[in-house]
Amino acid sequence: MKNVALPPIAGREAEILALVQQEQPGAPGQSPHDRESIRSTFACALHMHQPTIPAGAAGELIGHLQYMVEHPGEGDNHNAEAFAQCYRRMAEILPQLIAAGCNPRIMLDYSGNLLWGLEQMGRTDVIEALHRLACDPSLQPHVEWLGTFWSHAVAPSTPIPDLKLQILAWQHHFAALFGTEALQRVKGFSPPEMHLPNHPDTLYELVKALKECGYRWLLVQEHSVENLDGTSLRQQQKVIPNLLLARNSKGETASIVALIKTQGSDTKLVGQMQPYYEALGLDRQELGGITVPALVTQIADGENGGVMMNEFPPAFVQAHHKIARSEGGQAQTVAINGSEYLDMLEAAGVQQDDLPVIQAVHQHRLWQHLGAPPTPENMDVAIAELQRQDPPLSMAGASWTNNLSWVEGYANVLEPIISLSAQFHQRFDTQVAQDPAVTQTAAYQEALLHLLLLETSCFRYWGQGTWTDYAREIHRRGVEALAVAREPLGVDSSSVIL
Repeated sequence: MKNVALPPIAGREAEILALVQQEQPGAPGQSPHDRESIRSTFACALHMHQPTIPAGAAGELIGHLQYMVEHPGEGDNHNAEAFAQCYRRMAEILPQLIAAGCNPRIMLDYSGNLLWGLEQMGRTDVIEALHRLACDPSLQPHVEWLGTFWSHAVAPSTPIPDLKLQILAWQHHFAALFGTEALQRVKGFSPPEMHLPNHPDTLYELVKALKECGYRWLLVQEHSVENLDGTSLRQQQKVIPNLLLARNSKGETASIVALIKTQGSDTKLVGQMQPYYEALGLDRQELGGITVPALVTQIADGENGGVMMNEFPPAFVQAHHKIARSEGGQAQTVAINGSEYLDMLEAAGVQQDDLPVIQAVHQHRLWQHLGAPPTPENMDVAIAELQRQDPPLSMAGASWTNNLSWVEGYANVLEPIISLSAQFHQRFDTQVAQDPAVTQTAAYQEALLHLLLLETSCFRYWGQGTWTDYAREIHRRGVEALAVAREPLGVDSSSVIL
């Protein structure tokens, strides 16, 4: 296999954590609209991802986009260049809209896998476009980058110690590409597959990790959460921020602001600008005695399918031109980004205590069944009893769909994940605690890379067969990397065989 440099996923932990806890170096610019004249707002996010697979010409790790380019006759791989253009096109669309007098907004969620794959391919045109979207001062008021897990892992079935590793790996990579000031502006988090843990311990550790890593808010799917009394969110709750409360089996709590993505996974929602047209029919909402604009929030794959490849750009442009034409006396429905919306509410006097408090779905039933104060032991018993009484009830999390599990039928992937994670932490945790510089070594980073990659959702989403074979091979290499890591640390990362 050829030599491949490791992606920048570790080694600056203390620096990154200090940076993201600081105040932003400058807010992305307030909306020029009169806050009191706005009845409703809408926020659109584009999710971009291509997994990393051991399928290069010599078996090396490459991005799936590169595999598509190299195998154009398979499936829809002929769309590879169309996908690549989707990854860069907002850097062209936004300046055109701004020049035309529009005030567009977009949120962007790019996995670490995709960013690394683009670098491996030498797609400097795409990387340079993304650099403009992250760093150009004229575009900063219009673009909000969202953090995510580096390798598109799904939180509920990711070992708890690895949640923060995934978050930090993405922050390392983003900072390496676009700089620390750009990273400091990333305050919203987009969980892959909109997958939210509902096991109390996993959710608590996720929220705790997000707060420690500087995140201000989280995007959640409406049916992955519930009110504290177990009822579904009211319609009005879906168009305002909520406060997601996480309580673990030791009684500890953590919370983070949640913006609600409504409806299921359907690219047409963003592709045909449904958020804008839904927002047109909404009015201001009350929070803590203050009226604030309603918010419709949606996220969709930014490249998959004909709607996103072909219909989204003209629909996006058309919606923003409509808004611009209605601005004679200030538009009543405007585009906005998540952090900008929260800034608007804060400026209006809304406090976090004014937000409705929600929790992960099924937790009300768990707390009610538990009765007594929680402990790790009685919680495990309560969950087992609930699932015996109601087999369809799942504490394996909820996402944009209820008809797909990332757990059931995938023991051949999950067991290696758990095993490799345990071996990784057994090998490195004590060493890192004693000497944080260990995370700068190639031995640590190569082992970490394979652990993160093994947790990629695609190895389960696409079913048994080729994709689970990819996972098996990544696991094998991860075990080998850990074996090498038992030797003296300090290998030059440029010569690591992947």
